[in-house]
Amino acid sequence: MTDIPAIVNNLLNWMQNNRILLLIFAVISAVTFVGTLIATPILIVRLPADYFAHQGRRRKPWLQLHPLLRVVMLLGKNMLGVILLLAGVMMLVLPGQGILTILIGMTLIDFPGKFRLERWVVKRQPVRRSINWLRFRAGRPALELDTASDPAVGRIL
Repeated sequence: MTDIPAIVNNLLNWMQNNRILLLIFAVISAVTFVGTLIATPILIVRLPADYFAHQGRRRKPWLQLHPLLRVVMLLGKNMLGVILLLAGVMMLVLPGQGILTILIGMTLIDFPGKFRLERWVVKRQPVRRSINWLRFRAGRPALELDTASDPAVGRIL
């Protein structure tokens, strides 16, 4: 059996010795919490209604940019995604919206099968209902999903 007072004492000592690190984590947590509260509804409302209605991802408009600028943008987007992903993992034990921050970080990172994963998440009834509620409040049409590839979509709402 473990000695609970010793564990608590060790934790308190660690917190006293790492005040700056804890302050940095608290600031990151607060910024991402407020940022996700502001950015998430804006991004959801701005999505085209048919964004998830196709099997594959559409061409990205920034592909016509200069190759160096395109690489810088791609690296910056992926780095921001990794930072948000790590901050979200930290927020699982710190104050903040850990799972939401992890999901936002994952949407910024490029990896094989990402669009399929995003479609799978959006097809879940609670997620889709929340997204469409936000879109309705903003006067935007509900998201269209490709029902031909998934017959269960028609039963979701």
